[in-house]
Amino acid sequence: MTTYVDPLVVGRVIGDVIDLFVPVVTMSVNFGSKHINNGCEITPSLAANLPTVNISGRRFDLFTLVMTDPDAPSPSEPTLRELVHWVVVNIPGSTDASHGQELVPYMGPKPPLGIHRYVLVLFHQQSEFPAVAPPTTRANFSTRDFAVQCELGLPVAVAYFNSQKQPAARRR
Repeated sequence: MTTYVDPLVVGRVIGDVIDLFVPVVTMSVNFGSKHINNGCEITPSLAANLPTVNISGRRFDLFTLVMTDPDAPSPSEPTLRELVHWVVVNIPGSTDASHGQELVPYMGPKPPLGIHRYVLVLFHQQSEFPAVAPPTTRANFSTRDFAVQCELGLPVAVAYFNSQKQPAARRR
C-alpha cells in the first residue's frame, strides 16, 4: 500500500484533494497508448480527449469517478481550487468509465500557468446514483464535499498526472 499512497502524499494529492485512504480497487488510466503513473507528465494535447479508465471490481459494484485540477488557475494561487474536469457516476465494476453516466462532461487540461495536477478519484457507490443536478460551475468544486453530499465515503483508488501549458510552435 505504501508504494501506492506515497506518490499521492508527496504530490500533495492526499491533503489538498482527498484524505488518507486504503486503495481497494485497481484503476488503470490511459490517454491513447500512454498509461498514467502517479506524478507523470502528460501534455494538454495528449489529454484533450477522454481517457480510458478501466476499473476492477465485481460487475454489480457501482463506482463514481471525479477528475479535478486543484491548482487552478495557478499552483501558487489556486483560487479556483478545485476546478472539476469530469464526473461519471454508476460505472459498473470490471468495465470502464464509458459504461457510466456522465454528470459533468469531460474537459481536457488547459493549464494557463505553471505545472498543474489533474487528479482522478474513484469512489465505490452504495447504490445507484440518484438523479442529481450537476454543479452549477466548474470552479471551487470540492471532491471531499461531493463525496460527503453523495454518501460516497473515502476513495477506493486515485491516480494523478501533471500537465503544463505547451509552448507555441515556432514559425520561420
